[in-house]
Parts: sequence; structure tokens; C-alpha cells
Amino acid sequence: MSVTLTGQVRPELQKIIEEMVDSGFVGVTLRVHDEHGEWTGSAGLRELGRIEEPPIDGHVRIGSNTKTFTATVVLQLVAEGRIGLDTAVDDYLPEFGLDPRITVRMLLQHTSGVFNFTGEYFEDGTFVPGIPATPAGKEWVDNRFHTYRPEELTRLALSKPARFEPGTDWSYANTNYVLARLLIEKVTGRSVAEEMQRLILGPLGLSGTIQPTSEQEIPEPHAHAYYRYDEDGQTRTVDVTRHNPSWISSGGDMISTTQDLHTFISALLGGKLLPAELLAEMCTPEAKAGYGLGVFVQEAPGGGTIITHNGGMAGHAALMYSTPDGSTTLTAALNYVDDADLSMGEAFQKATQRLVQEVFGGGRAASAEAASQTR
Repeated sequence: MSVTLTGQVRPELQKIIEEMVDSGFVGVTLRVHDEHGEWTGSAGLRELGRIEEPPIDGHVRIGSNTKTFTATVVLQLVAEGRIGLDTAVDDYLPEFGLDPRITVRMLLQHTSGVFNFTGEYFEDGTFVPGIPATPAGKEWVDNRFHTYRPEELTRLALSKPARFEPGTDWSYANTNYVLARLLIEKVTGRSVAEEMQRLILGPLGLSGTIQPTSEQEIPEPHAHAYYRYDEDGQTRTVDVTRHNPSWISSGGDMISTTQDLHTFISALLGGKLLPAELLAEMCTPEAKAGYGLGVFVQEAPGGGTIITHNGGMAGHAALMYSTPDGSTTLTAALNYVDDADLSMGEAFQKATQRLVQEVFGGGRAASAEAASQTR
């Protein structure tokens, strides 16, 4: 057990992350900032077969938290007058033959209807595969060092039927954010990594955050990520910490730390990155899933609102939650054994609900009472 305390005692948080490890996660690190100060803790293992715990501020592949960073860059370019939020994406990227009704806003809000290139899950339980992504088992493992170009992923998605007419429904699709990446690069003439550095990473001093393209490495320190698959009747588990993230592109390729995620989400919601009117647009949810522009807007336990995005990335995952003013945040890094069946999905959902309840809901009062009795 590893705990750092700054003016607060949070035994319930430590208990939750230890129970997360008991439920099957290899390791968990957690960072909470609230009115009492900062609390960090870790549980489990940095690497299978070793005894070290995950590093408190280790690097982690943050998966779909990347979408919040990407959406912020797009909105910053809107603020600069270089992109129109309700302009047709086809006006900027005519080479793809997109439905002219699809707007930039629809990309950021997942209301475009485009096919998800990592595969589509339908309401009746059927799954239509795209590229060999993590639901593909051994095929993903064998292809994990392959380089995909964003244009290639986009064209594959657009070769499939749209899920619905643009703007008429909501469906989460990584394709939307690869198109957002291409949009950023088209209007600026620079790579998304350069724009990310100019607009977010540099100004906020996020030295632990990286926007890769096809680079396979993850900086030290880091916990290890794993993937389990079946081959010839045998179950095999392989270390996939090192792999080529171009298969997910700006749908989830970034690397960060719990400290940088805290700094980012608190700065974003604190009004340091976007004008007030665009931040308000970002945090205005659509009706079906409560998705704004690159963030989920959820009701907090006991009332109020939390702004969040989580992400899983082949044995790594990151959590990012905040109050709407950025004053209270919860960020976490997880390492686990992923597989084609998403076997850790239920444990992931239950654990995040418990953490949110503890930090943003009724659990806070109980924790504060316990802390006052232990001081």
C-alpha cells in the first residue's frame, strides 16, 4: 500500500482501490484533489510476477480521454476563427466525400452517424468488425505493431453504411475523432501533436503527456499492460505495454499521468483554455447519452453535475472526473489484463461508480467524519 496525504485522511479511497485489485485489476493509482487538498494512493502490481506497486504518477495510455484533449484543440481553433463549429466537415475535408450534413459539432458530439472503424456493437447484440482492434483477440496481438494512417481508418469507416442520418441520433464512434484530427491538421497545416503542444501541453506545462502517431514506446515510469487471448486451445497472456497506437489514432492514442490529467481537466473547466461561451457549448449534453463536445455530463451522486471522460487502451485505462468548476477532481490510472470479451468491463463500471460516490457523492461526508475521528 502506498499513500500520500496532504491534509486529509481517506481510508475509504484506499480500501476501494485495494478492492479493485481484488476484483481483477493488476494495479491502480488514484489522485483526488478537493477542498481538503490532495490525496494519492496505489494498490496492486506494477508488473505481473513482480512485487512493486504501480508508480504514483506513472505514464499510462489514456484511451478515450484523448477525445477530450482533441475536442479542446478543435474548440480552440473555433475560438481562433479557423474552424466553424456548425460548418460542414466536407467543406474542410472534401477528399472523403462525407455527407454534407455532417458538421464539426456532430463529430465532437458523436451524432454524425459514421461507422466506428474499430467495430460496431448493435442493440440486438451483433458486432460488425472494423480493423483488427482489441475485440479481435489474437488478430489484434499479431497486428499490434502495424501502422495505420488516419486517412486509411477514415476510408474504411466510410465504406460501411452509416448508422443513422446525421444529427438524428447518438452513437460513439472513434471515427469522429480521427476526422477531427484530420480537420485540425488540414486547417493548421501542422500535425495534431504540434497543435496539441501549442494550445494545451505547452501552456499548461504537461510534460508527462504525449500525443503519439505510431511511436511504440511509453516513457518510464509506467505500469505494464496485458492482453489475454486463445490460441490452439491454450490461453495466452502477453505484455502489450509497448505497441503501435495508430490503430486507434485520435480516438484514444495519448499517454499521460494522473497529475497531468488533473491539471488539464481543472484548467479546462476553470476557463483557462476556452472562452466561456465555447466551454458552455462543450458542457451542454445531448439527450441520449449525456455527451457534450468531448466530455460526458453526468448527474453527481446526491445532486449536482460532474464532467468526465474515461478510456481503456489494451490493458491500460484512465479515469478523469471533475466538478464543473474544476475545483474537485478524481484522476486514476489502471493496468489490467484485457481480452476480446472485455472481461474487466463490469468490474471497471462498478469500481468507477464507487469512486465517484466516495469523492463526489455521499461518501465524502462519511469520509470526512472518519477523518475527523482519526486526527
